[in-house]
Amino acid sequence: MRSILAPLAFTAAALTSLASGAHAQTLNMMKSLDAPHYDGHRSTWSPTSDIVNMFQDTLVALDWDGKTPIPYLAKSWTISPDGKLYTFKLRDDVQFCSGKKFTAADVVYSFNRQKDPATRAPYAWRAGKIKELRAPDPYTVEYELNEPNSDLLVQLTMFNNAIHNKDSVEQWGKDYGIKGVDGTGPWCFVSWTPRTEIVLKRHDAYRWGPSMYKNPGPVKFERLVIRIVPEDSSRLAAMMGGRFDITTHFPIQFIEQAKKSPQLNVEQAKPNFQLMYYGFRPNRPLVADKRVREAMSIAINRAEIVKGAMLGQADPAYTYIEPAARDHNPATRTIIKEDVNRAKKLLDEAGWKPGPDGIRVKDGVRLAPVIYIPQVSYFPRVSEAIQGYMRKIGIEWKIEPLDSTIMMSKLSSPEYDAWTVTVPYLSAGELMNFYFDSNNIPVPNRMGWKDAETDEWLRQGRIATNDADRAAAFGKVQEKVMKEHLWIPVMNVAMYQTTNKKLKGARAHMLFQNTFYKGLDLSL
Repeated sequence: MRSILAPLAFTAAALTSLASGAHAQTLNMMKSLDAPHYDGHRSTWSPTSDIVNMFQDTLVALDWDGKTPIPYLAKSWTISPDGKLYTFKLRDDVQFCSGKKFTAADVVYSFNRQKDPATRAPYAWRAGKIKELRAPDPYTVEYELNEPNSDLLVQLTMFNNAIHNKDSVEQWGKDYGIKGVDGTGPWCFVSWTPRTEIVLKRHDAYRWGPSMYKNPGPVKFERLVIRIVPEDSSRLAAMMGGRFDITTHFPIQFIEQAKKSPQLNVEQAKPNFQLMYYGFRPNRPLVADKRVREAMSIAINRAEIVKGAMLGQADPAYTYIEPAARDHNPATRTIIKEDVNRAKKLLDEAGWKPGPDGIRVKDGVRLAPVIYIPQVSYFPRVSEAIQGYMRKIGIEWKIEPLDSTIMMSKLSSPEYDAWTVTVPYLSAGELMNFYFDSNNIPVPNRMGWKDAETDEWLRQGRIATNDADRAAAFGKVQEKVMKEHLWIPVMNVAMYQTTNKKLKGARAHMLFQNTFYKGLDLSL
């Protein structure tokens, strides 16, 4: 399958020219994916999140262990006995890139903007069910919830909960996050050329980096240039040839080659949970029958896919949640049982009979679901492999590759039956709340899953005051949605950060595929 981004594939000579012409104090990075915009309130897209984390900050940071919240813009906090009121004491030495001083008013504005229905923020749930936000003084925020949220502090580390400058939002209007954005982060937004590059510059006043870094700021580079290079072969050649300093998107099938290179350092981000899955839209006739969805899931050989398409750089996934993740339900490990013969039998039972060309037909309609995929990285290879497995049971997958800058908007259309992405998560509760809460219909709950029991169990897990109750509630959700076969879990993908050995101080973070995170300790 030819990439629709082929015009952006760079020759080795072009990449050499790009890097050699850069300023000596420029940090050069590569990504495979671009984003539709860089307004973190309006996106679930990891290509948005990693850039947002560079130029905006959150109240709380996440330590290297992937579970411990530590002070950031909030230097301390207290929680009321009933778990509903968080009182944050803010730093008084923070300013935006514009020079505007950061205060509690910015925090109140940011969370009110996110929860405003007009913003259409798909990750608003991460901030909890906010009752009221108050600023009793310029450096205190009273954050009151309608109900306890045991995971609130960890969720406040996420990019969608970053703090926005009201003046910047109003200045740019519909172009906010496209032509400009003002943040308090270590890097300041300069420009974005879609599908080509993002340019950031050093925030010279920055001194408030989280304690997980040795250097609180400012960063040691004048500029950060992030180049979008969608072709695996181009990113491979560029990093192996020393033409870029860092990438979080080294082609994973060649990671062992990178590890052996004398020019490169490779670090795996741990802990890290990333599920590649195919999600179904059960309101579509071709995939409305649970038997059809199960047939597709059990017809594929995940071990073969990992070995062939990924060269072993992933683990086959038979559940939605990795066994090592918090609140994984062990009972879900036996729900998906690969069995081609059973897959065929399920399709027979559902009334789909093989046609003259082997593709199943029912009431004159071919079983040919439309599958949206990102046209980068391993998605085409894996999708084509699964397409082969589907043909063996009489299903014709119609794969439609999409540019990453338009994919999210295309996923809002009614014209497809399934889609694929890789989703990062910290715990079972996070993933279940994100995708399966009916309040998140139509985005990110693209399945349209609306179930009263699921919603109640999710609520019980969120307000749980002990580990056992939380795990029990989220475990019930896992079991129920997996038995509906709303997704095909395919593999758990490792995440790496690859750097030129001349770059010092690199350490891979694991927050939402953001291995770079702030980059405060990096130097040449």
